[in-house]
Order: sequence, then structure tokens, then C-alpha cells
Amino acid sequence: MYVGTLSFDLLLGDVRSLKEKRSLVRPIVAELQRKYPVSAAETGNQDLHRRAEIGLAMVSGDTGYLSDVLDRCERLVAGRPEVELLSVRRRLHSDED
Repeated sequence: MYVGTLSFDLLLGDVRSLKEKRSLVRPIVAELQRKYPVSAAETGNQDLHRRAEIGLAMVSGDTGYLSDVLDRCERLVAGRPEVELLSVRRRLHSDED
């Protein structure tokens, strides 16, 4: 069994309130969950209105498939025009770790 995680550090565009921030972050999280077999959530910077952290995790028995899905998730977030992807942290864990 393998667990893959991604953590995205995002800079949001012209956002002036936490309500506007939620209106940008929620659709990204929902699209990740809808398109791919991952669990995703806003995991940090909740009190800052121009920054967001989205974390996601996936469990698989095949590291190739796991890496492929994580790559697709990263491309999806990087391709969103309303956010700037500052950094991505990727981790792969096995049940032997």
C-alpha cells in the first residue's frame, strides 16, 4: 500500500475578503475530488485572504498509478488562471515506512 500527498501553496489574485477567497478555493477542491480519486481540503492559511494551502491525499497499491494521478492534480491546480502556484510538496509513503 502506498500513500501519496500533495500540498499546494497558492497566491490568490485580487481577493479582498475571506468570502472571496472561499469562492476561489472551494471550486478547486471540489474539482480535484470530482475528477480524481483523492481526498482534498483547504489545510492552511485560512486566516489570510490572499494565500491558500490545499492538501490532498490518495491511497493506491500501484506507485505508477499514484504518481500519474498526483501529476494530473498538480497540472490541474497549476493551470488555474485565478491562482499562482508558489510551491508544491509531494510525499510518497509505503506501509513499510
